Parts: sequence; C-alpha cells; structure tokens
Amino acid sequence: MTKRIMKGVQDIRTLSGRVDEGTIPYKAYMKLSILEMEKFRRGKEKQSALERVRKIDQRFQDIEVARQEIMRALGAKGINSRAVSVTPEGAGPEAAPRTTTGPFKIRY
Repeated sequence: MTKRIMKGVQDIRTLSGRVDEGTIPYKAYMKLSILEMEKFRRGKEKQSALERVRKIDQRFQDIEVARQEIMRALGAKGINSRAVSVTPEGAGPEAAPRTTTGPFKIRY
C-alpha cells in the first residue's frame, strides 16, 4: 500500500497577496492623501523660503541706503569718497599677487 499525504487548510491555494495595490480603494485614497499632505508641506516650505529671500533683499536695500547716506555726509564734510576703501557690490576678495616666479623653495 502507498502512503497518502494528507493535505490541510494551509495547502489551499488562494489569490490573497497577489492583488494589485492600486486597485484597493482605501490604499489608493491613502496614497492620494499622503501626496496632498506632502504638496501642502512643500508649499509652506516654498512660502517660507521666498519670505526669507524677500527679507534679505530688503536688508540689502537698507544697507545700500545707509551707505549712500554715509557717503553723502562724508562728501558734505569735504572728505574724498574715493579715499574710503569700498568694494563694489558683488566683488569678493582678490588673490594676493605672486612674489616668486619659480617653484616653491624652502630654506633651512
């Protein structure tokens, strides 16, 4: 006699777990709500960043007005405005001129 393998409820094949995640309505709505919340958060971040940039631009204008007032006051007192070292807007520090033309040498 051959031995027969007994099968139970665990051996019944089903389609559970094979369902497309996008077709389940509550999961689709959850994904939509998550996307909407992220969109709202990103909008708030954008508004905050734009406000910071606007405040920085306003401060640049205030600085320029104060600078012009100081320059006018110096001019009224007869002080040459060119004698005052002022770097133009946007200009950064320049590299120091090179003093040697040859390779780097160390003397002990």
